[in-house]
Amino acid sequence: MNIFRLIGDLSHLAAILLLLLKIWRSRSVSGISGKSQLLFAGVFLTRYLDLFFVFVSLYNTVMKLVFIATSCLTCYLIYRRFPATRDSNQDTFRAEILVIASAGLACLINHEFSPLELLWTFSIYLESVAILPQLFLISKTGEAETITSHYLFALGSYRALYILNWIYRLVVEGQYDVIAIAAGCLQTALYADFFYLYVTIVLKGRAMSLPA
Repeated sequence: MNIFRLIGDLSHLAAILLLLLKIWRSRSVSGISGKSQLLFAGVFLTRYLDLFFVFVSLYNTVMKLVFIATSCLTCYLIYRRFPATRDSNQDTFRAEILVIASAGLACLINHEFSPLELLWTFSIYLESVAILPQLFLISKTGEAETITSHYLFALGSYRALYILNWIYRLVVEGQYDVIAIAAGCLQTALYADFFYLYVTIVLKGRAMSLPA
């Protein structure tokens, strides 16, 4: 644990809480990609199966349970509690392609060909592209509510902070994970245009508009 990972975790948690706050206050899931949220739920459920086998720390266990619970709650709100407000006609990204590609890559490139390791690797690859349906939805609708934009910015910041965490671990501890670093850099790169628009538009107090 270091300061970059701690702030990254808190940024990740803040992103999820912002999304849940948006849904609960507006009683609507408009502008939110249910497919992205299902992918994120899949990421946490496959990555944190080690909860049943390994105890690292109380902090580690609590954060894993929180991420699993909140991701599942988000999916419940989207598909069961407020399904009438979902942008089903716009949320059309072929998310199954991301799942298949991540599974195939996990089988080809991994640290160890064992069930838990393959699931962990799959979750790393899937997380790097899980935001694509959300970004695709925004590009189709041409705009994003301010609070949804805050959610995306916090989520992107979490990945950027994790890059600093990996650099710190490499310099101070001499440890690194090529798979996690490569996937994390890809995920951060996907947010590049969004970060620019966020700084130039959202911070000026207007809803984010994107070119169609």
